[in-house]
Amino acid sequence: MKCKLRASRLIITYQKEVKNKKMAKKIKVVKVKSSKIENEKVCALLSYLLIGIIWYFVDEKMKKSEIARYHVKQGLVLLISWIIYSIIISVLFSIIILPLIMSGLFIGTIAMIPIVNLLNLIPLIFMIIGIINALNEKQKPLPIIGHFAEKFDF
Repeated sequence: MKCKLRASRLIITYQKEVKNKKMAKKIKVVKVKSSKIENEKVCALLSYLLIGIIWYFVDEKMKKSEIARYHVKQGLVLLISWIIYSIIISVLFSIIILPLIMSGLFIGTIAMIPIVNLLNLIPLIFMIIGIINALNEKQKPLPIIGHFAEKFDF
């Protein structure tokens, strides 16, 4: 009888191990899916920086991700508009501020510098909004410039 009990305990123990192995396989599958989603989320997050855009075009897996594609499009629009915006601000700064400096009106120059610095924060605010949307996995366009991303087709 002890042998039978031991045998039944072994069978019970073995069945528990099999169940745990099946559970372990299921957990591994979940981890793979989770890491894939995390990679897509990281790519979407980094798409508002240049590295995420490069990652998207280099990695074939990211091209299949809808959320990564959406945020890369938004990031490209932000990058292009940031460059255009910086050029416009620089030209306006040189048209307005340089004549004031040459004429000797330093008071006007000192008053304009904080305004220009605040204007340079606008693209940074758009980038923060995009990063928050990517973290929350929302496909919400950026204010003012986000609708231009719909014209990109890749």
